[in-house]
Amino acid sequence: MVIAKEPVPGRVKTRLTAEFSPREAAWLAEAALADTLETVRATPAARRILVLDGRPGDWLPGGFEVVPQCPGGLDTRLAHAFGQCAGPALLVGMDTPQITCALLAEGLETTARGACFGPAADGGFWALGLARPAPELLLGVPMSTTDTGAVQRARLVRAGLAVGELPVLRDVDTPHDARTVAAEAPWTRFAAALAALSGTPSGVR
Repeated sequence: MVIAKEPVPGRVKTRLTAEFSPREAAWLAEAALADTLETVRATPAARRILVLDGRPGDWLPGGFEVVPQCPGGLDTRLAHAFGQCAGPALLVGMDTPQITCALLAEGLETTARGACFGPAADGGFWALGLARPAPELLLGVPMSTTDTGAVQRARLVRAGLAVGELPVLRDVDTPHDARTVAAEAPWTRFAAALAALSGTPSGVR
């Protein structure tokens, strides 16, 4: 599953507007989302679901079911997303364009054994996998704080799940994050978009 927001100027990646216009921030968000969806589509899986706030655009490739996000806070929306699945499910966000098929395959394999957790550099998490639907493990977790990841992981452990960890990745939230991620993954659409805005060459192939 990919949980995402339609890349509309003024509604996505507003912290990027410290250096970029709302339209440019939305363009970067669209590039990150396109990278993420392409990687998910290339990873073997029984189902691929886009849990979307907004409407699909031409950035959406084939092979995805689109499920609207429910109202409420992020914990409620994540819990609802997992409720769409009957078996093991791995969820990622739209703002880690550097993910690879190998990382997702490892996450799916780990998820099947209990739970999978991908910590983010800002204290949150970029991936969460559950072997069975358990919305109660997400409801009430404080989101967008420096201890979100720690609280969420503790929930999984207290539930008696075997928690396998993926590497720490950086979410793209700030201009510094954007430059760091683009440097780590120069082959991505995201890196190309940032290079175009910055007037610097990109390593995109």
